Amino acid sequence: MIEAWSPEDVYAAEAALESELASGELMARAAEGLADVVAARASQLEVESVVALVGGGNNGADALYAVAHLADAGLRCAAAVVPGRVHEEALAAARAAGVVIVSGAEALEDIAEADIVVDGILGLGGRPGLPEHAVAWVEAIAEDAHVVAVDVPSGQAADGSVFDADGVLADETVTFSVPKPVHLLPPTEQACGALTVVDIGLTFDVEPSVRRLTFDDVADWWPVPGPDDDKYSRGVLGIVAGGENYTGAAVLAVTAAVEAGAGMVRYVGTPTPVGLVRAAVPEAVIGEGRVQAWVVGPGLETSSTRRDARAQLEVARRALAGEEPVLVDAGGLELVDDGVVEARRGRATLLTPHAGELARLLTRLGPTPRARNRPTVERAAVEAEPVRYARLLAERTGMTVLLKGATTVVVSPDSDVSVWSQSDAPSWLATAGAGDVLAGLVGMLLAAGVPAAEAGALGALVHGVAADRTGRGGPVRALRVAHGIPDAVAHLLARR
Repeated sequence: MIEAWSPEDVYAAEAALESELASGELMARAAEGLADVVAARASQLEVESVVALVGGGNNGADALYAVAHLADAGLRCAAAVVPGRVHEEALAAARAAGVVIVSGAEALEDIAEADIVVDGILGLGGRPGLPEHAVAWVEAIAEDAHVVAVDVPSGQAADGSVFDADGVLADETVTFSVPKPVHLLPPTEQACGALTVVDIGLTFDVEPSVRRLTFDDVADWWPVPGPDDDKYSRGVLGIVAGGENYTGAAVLAVTAAVEAGAGMVRYVGTPTPVGLVRAAVPEAVIGEGRVQAWVVGPGLETSSTRRDARAQLEVARRALAGEEPVLVDAGGLELVDDGVVEARRGRATLLTPHAGELARLLTRLGPTPRARNRPTVERAAVEAEPVRYARLLAERTGMTVLLKGATTVVVSPDSDVSVWSQSDAPSWLATAGAGDVLAGLVGMLLAAGVPAAEAGALGALVHGVAADRTGRGGPVRALRVAHGIPDAVAHLLARR
């Protein structure tokens, strides 16, 4: 598992360690580790010129000490600085090692010619956005230069909340002891490139802010049946999905649940999708019955006036009013109102919107029950700050929120609980029906007893791996992803 700690927790851990070390020892560890990484990249790329972009804080000092080490090792090094805004001891060490100190137009020329650029402009304490003097530095970086960010790509929010398109877009980020939220969360993860963690000895006695499951975690988390299990103990999942206009959603969700290993799936739908499910998934049991969890919503037509559709909606509402865990997706999200919020309080509920659905639901619910002023939440705002808006919805409803995207985040209503962040799927998975498959897959995990947030993270990982292995680097349709789940699970379990 990959875990990331907040900037505040990192500062506290650094202060605790520094109190036990000689003055400057912690920075020396960071600089030496950074220098080792940059030296390795220079060797791999067969290049020899390095330019550090130096800010006035500790990251700038780390960059200066690192290029001093690199100059001692024989690389051609320069450092772009703003006179008077630089760590003086680190500057002296760089000069003594033969690093060329540049500023103004001379700095821009050296940056443009550098093979490797070390970004030490801003660190964990920096605000989103670049300082005015650094804008020209970043613009001068050659397209083929290898950019190594120190801890945080400058301009990006260290807490992972805001992406700055004009900030540093690194090929690699070197961070110290542990990842930070900027490295794992959308939208800032895209700015970090490959992540290299250098251990400088920090320890933590607090929970991480962000967690990410890796392939090696699945064997410990996946509900594998034992010799005494039967179809009921493995988990019975009820699925209320599909309608006369969205018939395929039912087939996709039910198929995914069965392929993922549900002990039994009970399906409730209207006549056309019922017929399709009978033909495509003969294992499914048609009709309402006792279950351990529900999936409500894929392809659900909440505005239909047909008698069979109204009967299906009544089952959906009973599921939302019941005690069993419920995953609410797509059309089911339209049923979430303050009555449902109150009924589900304290019961396991996982909302699985995409950005547009989350924006509409937040707008409809408003900031509080019976609020007169209900400002419109735009999809673009959710896409720009996904964790913030997922948190708002989780806190407003008391439900866990899985916000789908290139990086999927799972946010609990308790702000002290770690955010899950999974980025395992190929871009080809952005296709119709993929969300229906995810709903069935995660629903199976809920029925097997996996808690809502963990089920969301684990399901997102397996969903992505199934798509990757099925598509083999090319296009993939949702139904193939559903059928690919057993292969993905077997592949991951074999890593035990």
